[in-house]
Amino acid sequence: MVLDIDAALVEIHSANKESAASHYKGGYGFHPMFCFADASGEALAGLLRPGNAAANSGADQLAVVDMALASLPEVFQLGHHAGDAAADATRRIVVRADSAGAVCGLIDGLVARNIEFSVYARVNNALSAAIAAVARKQWTRAIRDDGEPRHAGEVAELAVRLEGWPAGTRAICRRERPHPGAQLRLWDDDGYRHQVTLTNSAGDAVQLELRQRRHARVENSIKALRDTGLDRMPFTSFAANQAWMELVLAATDLLAWLRTACLDGELAIAQPKALRYWLLHIAARIVRRGRNVVLRLPAHWPWAGELAGAYRRLAAIGT
Repeated sequence: MVLDIDAALVEIHSANKESAASHYKGGYGFHPMFCFADASGEALAGLLRPGNAAANSGADQLAVVDMALASLPEVFQLGHHAGDAAADATRRIVVRADSAGAVCGLIDGLVARNIEFSVYARVNNALSAAIAAVARKQWTRAIRDDGEPRHAGEVAELAVRLEGWPAGTRAICRRERPHPGAQLRLWDDDGYRHQVTLTNSAGDAVQLELRQRRHARVENSIKALRDTGLDRMPFTSFAANQAWMELVLAATDLLAWLRTACLDGELAIAQPKALRYWLLHIAARIVRRGRNVVLRLPAHWPWAGELAGAYRRLAAIGT
């Protein structure tokens, strides 16, 4: 199971919201931290925080991981509590994050819970030297989700000793030419842009780089939260806004379960706005006939058949 953690800025246009504060981008509001299940897009846990809370707070990141674990079936929790023996873990769990997750508070906590990590590294002198030492023939073409070669990008594992990181930590680098007009950063070398993944997972470096690149899907999960009411925060009380955020998480999970269990094709990957227009806002009529309740959908609506199919699948699950 792959879990993604990330923080999001929620802008507030009122100064009377309790615990709202200025954030690092110059705005004002809240800075909640979230943990998502990558396979389904479920929002497993969320922690509402003031706007000035740090994105790289290892304590907050570890807190949402623990909250997410507590929401999983017991079989996934075995061996993944602090201090548990590695032999007790029956299911592999990987936590992904961007470079904000490259902090000791999170990494050490994950290792103590027998959870694998995969985070983007902050490039330093040691990594830069290791990148420069990679021979040209050692670079392998990056791949896409379907396993075919990617249009751009090459991957290589770096021979580097990482001070302060757990034993067995691997550094996997992807390099690619920047798009025309893009500026190179100070640590870019030989006209390439480099991104380094740090992980303690075993396996092929190219596959592990692809796994970390998929962390970008967390942005779609956060967008779904925003479309479901995250940006509202309608109350003055911080506790009330915490409750509001929990309702938003619950609504997002209901939509995730709907897509997973009842929909297919384009609808199975649709965002909340599209689902509201296509399915949730369909005008229908409830008819009671012969001791049965019949839901009549408008035949002219383009997605009426898909909604009827979703009801049939839901009924099959219930039986």
